[in-house]
Amino acid sequence: MPYTSEEGGRLNNFAQEPKIYQAEPPTNAQKRNYIIIGVVGTILVGGLIFVAFSVSNLS
Repeated sequence: MPYTSEEGGRLNNFAQEPKIYQAEPPTNAQKRNYIIIGVVGTILVGGLIFVAFSVSNLS
């Protein structure tokens, strides 16, 4: 653990920094999955909004 001493004899304990790595660009399969998830999410949100408006107009 990296300790540093301050004036007055106090010790500070700093957290260990994580290793840095470079992110890799997504593969074609990952890009396709992102598009599918986005479309499914958009359809679900659109369906929820449709149901909410349908139910609110029934009253």
